[in-house]
Amino acid sequence: MEPIGLAARYPSPLRYPGGKGKVANYIKLLIIQNDMLGIDYVEPYAGGGSVALALLFEEFVGKIQINDLNKGVYAFWKLATEDHEWLCSKIFSVPLDIDEWQRQKAIYSDESATLQELGFATFYLNRTNRSGIIARGGVIGGNDQTGRWNIDARFNRASLAARISKIARFASRISITNVDALGLLRREYARRAGQRLLYLDPPYYVKGGRLYDNAYEHADHLAVSKAVVRLPGPWVVSYDAAPEILSMYREQKAISYILGYSASKNERGTEVMFFSPDLAIPDVASPSGVTGDKIRNAKLAMATLF
Repeated sequence: MEPIGLAARYPSPLRYPGGKGKVANYIKLLIIQNDMLGIDYVEPYAGGGSVALALLFEEFVGKIQINDLNKGVYAFWKLATEDHEWLCSKIFSVPLDIDEWQRQKAIYSDESATLQELGFATFYLNRTNRSGIIARGGVIGGNDQTGRWNIDARFNRASLAARISKIARFASRISITNVDALGLLRREYARRAGQRLLYLDPPYYVKGGRLYDNAYEHADHLAVSKAVVRLPGPWVVSYDAAPEILSMYREQKAISYILGYSASKNERGTEVMFFSPDLAIPDVASPSGVTGDKIRNAKLAMATLF
């Protein structure tokens, strides 16, 4: 079971495939080097929201918008920001066994479930399913609970409650929305303000169907790419480096890197980041390897310029 100290290392209470929390320091560095400290920040595909929360908690951004089309994920974030005391109480009292897992799974699939019920069921399944895959994931340890790790392996009650309580303290600076990402991008284009940093991490092109409830077809990825490149900036997009994706963003500045996926500890894949033309790209070996010391040194260097 994870120690309570991980509440500081992992700001999000949700587990999400793709390991995007590993690039949070890179986004911090990009913000520093582009003189954007205090900018508002938007994640159209927030999921676990680990990057957004890290930026907010450490005061790199002013406000964050967490958007996800999945109604259950949206419901969880509404709970975390608007009803955290109930959520924390539930975390400490809910049974961690197969009977409860079956009950929460049924709630997640019940269209008549309340937002509160759906939000907690989403959280429960995310923390008790293998790799955090909510709708199609199996329970950790299997139904017979004979595995090396069992249903409670990723459900440290105190640590999770601590993470949620911290989110609640920042709730006035967090906006939670449940809209289609393409529609959100089109509204951003209409704003033409350029005063919000967008970080888009769409569903993977190759394996999105098995990792996410709201997977994309080729036409969806293409529509998003066309909307993104019209934005005034600043924006960053990260993807699996599929040839089709590289073709869609072929005229944009880009870097490639290796990232370990949380859905399989032994699986690593080539990722790619694309950037709006106005952004200076930090010169690092890999976005997933930026250390805290590098961030501190970048801050100090920036301070000496003023």
